[in-house]
Formats: sequence, structure tokens, C-alpha cells
Amino acid sequence: MSIDIEEQYDKIYRYCYYRLHSRERAEDVTQETFLRWFASDTYRNRNQLLQYLYTIAGHLCVDEYRRPASQPLPEELSGGEGDPVLSIALRSELDKLSPEDRELVLLRYVNEVPMAVLGKLYGMSRFALYRRLNGILKTLRNALE
Repeated sequence: MSIDIEEQYDKIYRYCYYRLHSRERAEDVTQETFLRWFASDTYRNRNQLLQYLYTIAGHLCVDEYRRPASQPLPEELSGGEGDPVLSIALRSELDKLSPEDRELVLLRYVNEVPMAVLGKLYGMSRFALYRRLNGILKTLRNALE
């Protein structure tokens, strides 16, 4: 089946933009849709290209819409731009953490990696990760008090 990728890309982008109301998010979802399509040849031979592309895009839009807004580091641990002493103390306490805990805090609160991805990366359930992160944050809070 011969398709015009640019034409389909524009159609999927418009669909995603309509659902997400954000140019950047629609671009990301559209790109991910085509990456997944290129990675899978399951539906290429069944003449169901458009259905497959829209199904992928629809699921990714739902995932993107459900994704929580970024979770900043809790206020008392953020260091704030107005208090350099607290920022230095926080950095010092972060250096005392194990490399794995420090990486976990960085991935979750700085890079905003979703818990599901972290769970796969660390081989832990989301709930175990929540408990671990809460323990790390509690340690940091206690050290900063």
C-alpha cells in the first residue's frame, strides 16, 4: 500500500491538536504515533493504515491528557530562588543520598519522568516507588529542619 506520509502526518497532527489544544503536545504525540507505526508492521498488510494511525494517536492523546502536570519538588524542599542558604543546604543533603536515590529524585522531580516509566526502569511497582520517594523526601525534610 502506497501512502503519502506527509499527508497522513498532517491529518494525524490536526487530530491530535484538536484533542490536546497544544501545538507542542500535538507535535510530540504525532511524532510518537508515526514512530510506533514504523516500528510495527502488524497492520501494514491489512489495508488498515488510517485506522491503525488514528487508534495509536487516540490512545497517545488520552495518555497525554491524563498525564498529570509536572510535579515540582515539594515547596519546603525546593530551595526557592529567594533563599540561597536553603538551596545550598538542599544540595548538600542531596549529595549525602545514595547515587540511586539521588538519581531517582532527579528523574522524578527534575526530568518529570512518569512513575510507570520509573517502575520499569527500576524494576519496582509504582507503589514501591511512591513509598521510596516519600521516604527520601522525609529524610530530606528532617535534615533541613
